Amino acid sequence: MVEIRHQYATVGEHRVFYREAGPREAPTLVLLHGFPTSSRMFRHLIPALADRFHVIAPDHLGFGNSDAPSVDAFTYTFDALTDITEALLAQLGVSRYAMYVQDYGAPIGWRLALRNPEAITAVVTQNGNAYEDGFVPEFWKPVREYWENPGPATEPAVRGALSLDAIRWQYLNGVARPELVDPDTWAADHREVSRPGNDLVQLALFLDYASNPPLYPQVHAYFRERRVPLLAVWGAGDEIFGPDGARAFSRDLPDAEVHLVPGSGHFLLESHLDTVAGYMRGFLTRGEGSV
Repeated sequence: MVEIRHQYATVGEHRVFYREAGPREAPTLVLLHGFPTSSRMFRHLIPALADRFHVIAPDHLGFGNSDAPSVDAFTYTFDALTDITEALLAQLGVSRYAMYVQDYGAPIGWRLALRNPEAITAVVTQNGNAYEDGFVPEFWKPVREYWENPGPATEPAVRGALSLDAIRWQYLNGVARPELVDPDTWAADHREVSRPGNDLVQLALFLDYASNPPLYPQVHAYFRERRVPLLAVWGAGDEIFGPDGARAFSRDLPDAEVHLVPGSGHFLLESHLDTVAGYMRGFLTRGEGSV
């Protein structure tokens, strides 16, 4: 049985929760979760990798067991979440690592890579977008309208993403065997985004997501210049970040390994854990010690 350590660190004025497993002398793998969940999404992946890797999975500020200061006490932007993650890794003595990014974890991961390209040994992106190709227009239309004109006319549509039905949809849409997905996942996520004041946290991040697409050209240049090894393993049925987002990585990284997993959606680990873990172990250990 793999020992998973559930720990806290104080980063600036904030308490950050993280899961850690595996030998600290092993290559480090940092797992960065998406909306609306937490490092809980990696609860089964961590044991599958910790025999070979030193795994760290933090909860972003405002999510899971990390502090969730009000929007008056903390400015929620992807730059600010990256600051917290960068400071946490420095505090833990992590200077080189591979990273797994999903959903919100991707813009945080891309910022980490742009700030310190030498630190990143490899990237696994699981429905973690870096291209306009990845945006499914029907899903993103109300979000883009909110970016352009935040206010009472556009807020209700994006606020709907915090409902139990919308969160359940994120877990089940595109999944061929929904009985494999634990209903505790969407129940826990809904409970956390329903905490007093957390709706405003999430609205702030919805709005700041507009800062991510303008960063993509820099990310693409980073890919071309650094040739970072990249594995894109993607829920083929995801209607948030579609399969074209996975295929697009090959434009800037011709050697990227791309897998579209049939019968799976946005939260691929819930229905196809063994598939993802298998691809990751092969990718990250190809050429022993390469990461």
